[in-house]
Amino acid sequence: MKSRARRLTTTLTAVGLTAGSISGAAGATAPSDVVARNATTPAEQAILFWTPDRVRLATGGAKQSKPVNAPRTVGLVLFTLPRTDPRDPRNWRSCSATSVRSEHRDLVATSAHCVYDTRRNAFHDNWVFIPSYEDGKAPYGIYAAKTFNTHADFAVNEDYDYDYAFVNVHNGIKVSWTKAGRSWQGQLRNAGRLGDNVGGQGFTWNRSTKLSVSSFGYPAGGRTMKRCSGKLRPMPEARKYNAQEHVGLPCAFTAGAGAGGGPFLSGYKSASRTGYLVGVGSVAWDTDGDGRYDHLSSPYFNGETYKIYKAAANRWTGDIP
Repeated sequence: MKSRARRLTTTLTAVGLTAGSISGAAGATAPSDVVARNATTPAEQAILFWTPDRVRLATGGAKQSKPVNAPRTVGLVLFTLPRTDPRDPRNWRSCSATSVRSEHRDLVATSAHCVYDTRRNAFHDNWVFIPSYEDGKAPYGIYAAKTFNTHADFAVNEDYDYDYAFVNVHNGIKVSWTKAGRSWQGQLRNAGRLGDNVGGQGFTWNRSTKLSVSSFGYPAGGRTMKRCSGKLRPMPEARKYNAQEHVGLPCAFTAGAGAGGGPFLSGYKSASRTGYLVGVGSVAWDTDGDGRYDHLSSPYFNGETYKIYKAAANRWTGDIP
């Protein structure tokens, strides 16, 4: 039997099938290997947790110029580690993500490690998505998680060949903050559905492992979106992550701190700022051993990925309770 890594270089070169809106009833029963769990943190609580001071501490770094024609769909993800003290900054984390097309325009694509803690075997708390985030600004509102959708092989087996997730989010909220002493008070205003505000990237799978792609994200938990562009190639086996079917591109992003979950987009058009999602930032690589990251990889998107996407794309989040 061929190893998964060997199969990737020899057989996974079929022309991809693109998916726009997904047919089928909302809330249909998902396959058994789809792990879908509702967020434990109430939406408004998650949004109000991330005060301007906390966002500033969680992102850190210096502001830099963002790429020209950056996609509105890409944004910053913030969350706290589960089963820990959320008030402790050591338990705050950030990732990247993108809005992706779905039946109800409420879907975010990111990495599974950006929604699930394999060490504690639980989904993250206080999870929010801020599209087009830049230096403390949330121009399209903040979107709290309703339902996390991952593959069982990541949640159960910690297999990074399945390090992708799709998150159904509530309607966005715009917050007007005021500070009295040390306390922040936020006034909330409904911003509407994610897809109505920023659109969504297309979704495709079973594509060539040598596509030209652009990756966007917030490396090192940064305050500004950055971009890498290059040609994909199959990556070697990464035993630490049980990963044998990853594809990567030249990029100095750090997958574990900020840029993880950022989209790999093929056919990206600067005019429309759209393309097709073919991957998400998962593992950062130092391929030449000089102590610096030089590649970023994603699980190869195949029929298993589509299965998770399809289940998530049919879920309706409803209004914030």
